[in-house]
Amino acid sequence: MAKQKKVQAAPEILAAEIIEKKTGIAHLFAAGQYSSQGFRRLIGEAAFRHELLALVVGMGMFALVGATALEYLGFLILMLLMFCVEALNTAIEELVDRISPEISTVGRNAKDLGSFAVFCLIVANALLVGYVIGSRLIGYL
Repeated sequence: MAKQKKVQAAPEILAAEIIEKKTGIAHLFAAGQYSSQGFRRLIGEAAFRHELLALVVGMGMFALVGATALEYLGFLILMLLMFCVEALNTAIEELVDRISPEISTVGRNAKDLGSFAVFCLIVANALLVGYVIGSRLIGYL
């Protein structure tokens, strides 16, 4: 009978053991780098590029109608919120695709909920822009 070799499995290395946690000011710079990487990833999404275009167009429209500083601020805050939600939606979609490449009800629901969150902010932005432009146009009549 042939002697069987005992194969030892390589010890599993956890990500926490490999990644060195940064503290202090180094943590701040690392966080900035992670955010930059996230932005570069997000710029690859057509929906995010459309939202950036909407920011530029909206700011131009506000300039044309003479919006107040508070209206600009409200629009900018809503757009930044939309960018945040778009980033989270993209993260959800990528995780669902990675964890469950087959079509599943749970995965579809997660993606739909993320999409609905983005839609709500699109509506909020449209309402604000409609209000600001409409109030100026009615004021000019």
